[in-house]
Amino acid sequence: MDGGAVNHNPRTVKDVFKDFKNRRAGMLKALTADVEAFTRICDPEKENLCLYGLPNGQWEVNLPAEEVPSELPEPALGINFARDGMQRKDWLSLVAVHSDAWLFAVAFYYGARFDKTEREQLFHMMNELPTLFDIVTGRKSVKEKPSVTSGNKPKSTGKVNATEVQTTKATKPIPPPPKEESFEEEDDEDENEDEDEEHGDTFCGSCGGKYTADGFWIGCDICEKWFHGKCVKISAARAEHIKQYKCPQCISKRARPS
Repeated sequence: MDGGAVNHNPRTVKDVFKDFKNRRAGMLKALTADVEAFTRICDPEKENLCLYGLPNGQWEVNLPAEEVPSELPEPALGINFARDGMQRKDWLSLVAVHSDAWLFAVAFYYGARFDKTEREQLFHMMNELPTLFDIVTGRKSVKEKPSVTSGNKPKSTGKVNATEVQTTKATKPIPPPPKEESFEEEDDEDENEDEDEEHGDTFCGSCGGKYTADGFWIGCDICEKWFHGKCVKISAARAEHIKQYKCPQCISKRARPS
């Protein structure tokens, strides 16, 4: 079994993250919405079975790949054997933990050729989503908005959009991304208010306006100030193609004769 990898080879961070989300969605469906069918298929009398999340957002329970080594990392083997030997919630939690490990393994298998910055970016994007274990055990709601953390001085790309957040120095407040895509399309005004309060000390370096979660922001890689995209005439789409962003003030300073 190749986990639905035939003619499927994501190469960019965005593509690998999309593959991760789709496989995750399929496995989540098996462990929640389709749990009765999933449980029924995992018959302990059958051979070693594995749960696969597919790139198309579906799931399947199948025998592991015969070739060694397999084309992709393989998920936990023999998930069906423990089905009747423990309480269902504990069994599903166990499958969820192994499924989380497999999802990350597949993502970093595809991302093995990424550089350090791209790997950090991929991990951060995946880590914004609650794990299958979080959801199955009730530790975090499917609809819960992920929080934003700052790293220890990782390199900043100066871009912030709906699916990517680059962190800068730990001492610098970092605007969070717009709300992550959820399984149920639903706005949560209370969460946006809490988020605004959490990042209330972030102001636009151009107009001085206070941070709000409903707009696009971009950070200068030179002075590390944040700006409304509209204030510096940079759109989210254009920011995707900017490797290092310099704000108008920094450009003006560098243009002055010494």
